[in-house]
Amino acid sequence: MTAGPVPPGPYQPPQHRAVAATAWQGGPAPYPWAPPTPPADTWLTRLRPAAPAQVTAPTLWAVLATAVLCALLLDGGLGLNLMIVAAPAVLAAAFAARAAGRRLRPWTLVWAVGGLALLAVPALRDAGWPTFLAIVTALGVTALALHGGRGWPSVLLAPLGLFDSLGSGTAWVWRGVRDRADGSRGRWGPVVRTVGVAVALLVVFGALFAGADAAFADLLGSLMPDISLEQAPWRLSLFLLGLFGAIALARTAAAPLRWDRMAIRPGRARARLEWALPLIVLNLLFAAFNAVQLAVLLGGYDNVLSETDQKLSEYAREGFWQLLMATLLTLVVIGLALRWAPRTDARDRTLVRAVLGTLCVLTLVVVASALRRMDLYVDAYGLTRLRISVAAMEIWLGLVILLIMAAGIFGARLLPRAVAVSAAAGVLAFGLASPDALVAERNVERFSSSKKIDIPYLARLSADAVPALDRLPEPQRSCALLGIEIRLRADEGAWYATSWSQERARTLLAERGIDRTPAECGAMTRGDDYDPYGNGDPYGDPYVDPYDTP
Repeated sequence: MTAGPVPPGPYQPPQHRAVAATAWQGGPAPYPWAPPTPPADTWLTRLRPAAPAQVTAPTLWAVLATAVLCALLLDGGLGLNLMIVAAPAVLAAAFAARAAGRRLRPWTLVWAVGGLALLAVPALRDAGWPTFLAIVTALGVTALALHGGRGWPSVLLAPLGLFDSLGSGTAWVWRGVRDRADGSRGRWGPVVRTVGVAVALLVVFGALFAGADAAFADLLGSLMPDISLEQAPWRLSLFLLGLFGAIALARTAAAPLRWDRMAIRPGRARARLEWALPLIVLNLLFAAFNAVQLAVLLGGYDNVLSETDQKLSEYAREGFWQLLMATLLTLVVIGLALRWAPRTDARDRTLVRAVLGTLCVLTLVVVASALRRMDLYVDAYGLTRLRISVAAMEIWLGLVILLIMAAGIFGARLLPRAVAVSAAAGVLAFGLASPDALVAERNVERFSSSKKIDIPYLARLSADAVPALDRLPEPQRSCALLGIEIRLRADEGAWYATSWSQERARTLLAERGIDRTPAECGAMTRGDDYDPYGNGDPYGDPYVDPYDTP
């Protein structure tokens, strides 16, 4: 005799009585032992999306294509190959988003186009530092395209979602591959045989045609990447990089973290005197400083230098860094004021706009003063990579302040996206403007007027600087171009790993040539300071500022 369901009793716990009642009425028990525990409602669980749909075959093929292209094309340098590798990765994300039912939104298209545009920088320019900045920004913009969202959490934290998708994305792809392999075992054989026959035909007939014609052999050599056993570990690393990178993009597109669900609570509103008085005092300080700057512009720098017993380099250099820091701190002050200032009363809102608007206007004058000081410094000691970088940073900070002012007038709903767009557009413009070419151009102009030039520093610039340096007279021209020419000969790569600037520089150098040796250039530039191979001290100009210059 088997035991049947036990009727609900008065001494059973409430949850057990519910189970017993269900079983006594003939229905299945909702749980065998204990009630399920609902997940804790935390900010982390609110960020997590629902489980993504099963990975599709187009997504898997796009992921595989990304990994293969990454292993084949990214070995010899950066150029057009980044855009080639990015194409299947973008397709993998698009296929995954479509399978998950996500629609293409206007801002998603804006971020996607911006990310691809940033990858044009390594295809056009040779300098490594703008290229690195463009690639990092492209990853951030791509994260925005995949996650969506309009608030500050989405704009600032979206790149973290890509790293979060690495582990879960690998398991997601593995389950999809396993399920598809179990359901299509009979179809793998014909596919493998077809691919094997095609590869064998290409190898056999390609080798025959290459042996029959040297021009065709050269064409194949330029189109095909160099693959050898010695490069196998590095190629494998690139393959894994492309594989997991494409998986992270596809998994994020299928089920991104919902960063906009992270609510940022406004700070406790302070009393009007408590927040307004410090800002009014700060505005008065900014106004006094700007008045002094106006007096300097009207009275001339000579009077200020004579009264302060400073050199022009000290006045310009020290002032720029302090003003740059003042601009950054002003943005922090504005953010804290917006968090704690009261906004319920109309008079409070008007006061906030008036005080912060005045501070923004005065800060723009500080930005203009900092840029003017840097311009004076460059006139005296020439332009360098660091000097042009910090000047570009100051210009962008001024643009952010203008966006904050616009948000105070028209509303702050689009401010996070506007700041992100301005950053991405600034990086793109900075890369396409070719900062190395601007550095060379400014130093060539300085040489024509003052006969002062830092040949060892210019010799370490990238191929972007060749057209400007080519206008120098001899022997300065050859000595400035010699280091670049040596590096170009050592870095000759395939067509997909060569930038447009490198090809232009090689053509220009081949037409006009170099008529100085490293020994001759070393003697002209005091010997120890000239290092065309790029291994020595880049600062050797007798005319540079004796202080630790930017």
